[in-house]
Amino acid sequence: MSGAGGRARRFARAWDDLRGRSGRRVVELVRKQVAVARAGAVLARSTASGTIGRSAARTRMTEVEHEGDEARAELVRVLRRVLATPIDREDLFRLSRSIDDVLDHLRDYVRETDLFGPEDLGFAVEPLQVVSDGLDELENAVLKMIDDPGSVTVAVLATRKACSRIRQLYQTRLTELFTGPLEMDTLRERELLSRLDAVGRRLGEAADALADAMLKRSH
Repeated sequence: MSGAGGRARRFARAWDDLRGRSGRRVVELVRKQVAVARAGAVLARSTASGTIGRSAARTRMTEVEHEGDEARAELVRVLRRVLATPIDREDLFRLSRSIDDVLDHLRDYVRETDLFGPEDLGFAVEPLQVVSDGLDELENAVLKMIDDPGSVTVAVLATRKACSRIRQLYQTRLTELFTGPLEMDTLRERELLSRLDAVGRRLGEAADALADAMLKRSH
């Protein structure tokens, strides 16, 4: 009975693959992971703008991180079962890992603002808004993988532009810091700026992973 049941499940998965359902399921799970990372960016921005307290944000970020871990774990489980995927499994793992890294650095940013952050976090509002915008563009690119693969590259370029903007904001603010007096808050802000720069770099890696995957698919 169990053998027959196993064969039935395998047949059902194969049938779903042929009908394209498995691919759409994979895309939805990647999209969900991006959406959770964006929720983390929105939360971090709310902390920078003073909308939510730092301690409360840190607690909430723990929940967001858990949601991200669940989304990634579910993606891994699905990838082990399906026969066909929209892009290579290796590229999907790379993309998923980079998105997870974005959320990890956002978590660390929120944690560090609570532990030692300067009183004024206004410098982080714009970079974090750009992170959210970049994740929006990445989600848009992910959703196009199956139905409109030719336009994925354009959406990915928009994500890369966001990453470049984050880097520019980081460098500009760092220059301003270095022209002023060296104080403890200067060092604290520099550490948080470095964390935001890391968020941008991880987001760029996610964009590169998707762009590389689509290039391989086109050949």
